[in-house]
Amino acid sequence: MGRTLFDKIWDRHLIKSLDRSADVLYIDKHFIHEVTSPQAFSQLNDNGLKVFRPESTIATVDHNIPTLNQHLPIKEALSRKQVNTLIENCNEHNINLYGIGHPNQGIVHVIGPELGITQPGMTIVCGDSHTSTHGAFGNIAFGIGTSQVAQVLATQALIISRPKTMRIAINGVLKKGVSAKDLILYVIARLGTGGCTGHFVEYAGSAVESMSMEERMTVCNMSIEMGARGGIVAADQKTFEYLKGREFVPKGDDWKKKCHEWSMLKSDQNANFDKELLLDAGEISPMITYGTSPDTGIAIDQVIPEKTERNEKSLTYMGFEGGEPMVNKNIDYVFIGSCTNSRIEDLRAAARIIKGRKKSNSVEVWIVPGSQKVLKQAHQEGLIEVFAQAGIRMREPGCSACLAMNEDKIPKGSLCISTSNRNFEGRQGEGARTILASPLSAAAAAITGKVSDPRQFIN
Repeated sequence: MGRTLFDKIWDRHLIKSLDRSADVLYIDKHFIHEVTSPQAFSQLNDNGLKVFRPESTIATVDHNIPTLNQHLPIKEALSRKQVNTLIENCNEHNINLYGIGHPNQGIVHVIGPELGITQPGMTIVCGDSHTSTHGAFGNIAFGIGTSQVAQVLATQALIISRPKTMRIAINGVLKKGVSAKDLILYVIARLGTGGCTGHFVEYAGSAVESMSMEERMTVCNMSIEMGARGGIVAADQKTFEYLKGREFVPKGDDWKKKCHEWSMLKSDQNANFDKELLLDAGEISPMITYGTSPDTGIAIDQVIPEKTERNEKSLTYMGFEGGEPMVNKNIDYVFIGSCTNSRIEDLRAAARIIKGRKKSNSVEVWIVPGSQKVLKQAHQEGLIEVFAQAGIRMREPGCSACLAMNEDKIPKGSLCISTSNRNFEGRQGEGARTILASPLSAAAAAITGKVSDPRQFIN
């Protein structure tokens, strides 16, 4: 029987099996940030331990930092304390930190790929559920808890149960105005929040193969929202072209050897998956959520499902009624950013809709790049000017309004169309209401002040 890509990478990193339910897995790269690391470092200090391999740990600040006037001291006391604690811990343990103002600073799942730290065949962890983003490069990447962060810091290994495997093959061509974000929202709506529980998902098929690396990152990013342990896409020529020349990838002959090695990493034709699903990309429309779970996605031109015992609480919180359309609902805020959709291609997509138009006076728009490098590139490409002419100010890199851990909070009762990954109650601020959508749909709402089908703005 053939082997899956996941199994091949797992077995290469397997130190030993403790029993049928737990393995000791070697970890190649460990990303940390200011939210989940303080307690982990405290555990190390309490036990008199040092970081085993500091060169394999990469730190950045993203969750708590403001996205305006980052050169000024952080106002919020808790956010300021968490950032300062990370700085102290990194200095004490000799860990490379991309802090505020550093040219490599940004959202942890944006900077890893763009710096070339994220590479095929690796095992990658971070105290953040959306670590699955990195799997777009053909590696095993997943989020871990605080005690596990301490375990990896101390040993560069992790005691963990081996997940089952699942393959989702998506063939065909996405229609005009349909993006990778729409694709993954469609898959989540089909499978539900528990449809992939206990599994690591490999995405395959012609639709996935045709995606750019940034689109694949969006798909893998949201794998966690249907219960998956992570998502993975086999590395191919697009992967190599994306990584070539980046700061931390091999150079010269070493690069050629690595590309050859990586090209061998793929699932065998006769590989056995525990679950399989086949989907047609041509059936997908621009998607939007109506409830307080990422699996409440519908095509943007559909009506909200009728109220049931299952969705009543969700609809009540959102202030929606079953049977009414989502299109033309008034929006208070638009957020384009997060580790799901804050890369340069996402900003380009938004600019395609916004260019030559003015934002609605009834809506506040926050466009937040995922890193300093993305911000710099947006400036070089004239995207910042496109947004400025529309009346939108580009903010500075950070997680921003994806979650209410910083100054960018959506006010209570306000309705925000967001390119982030979660629409839970209070996710973007106490009492805030969140609609998940693609950068195209969010940009269309920025212009109209309402939920709008982006296809009407695309020639």
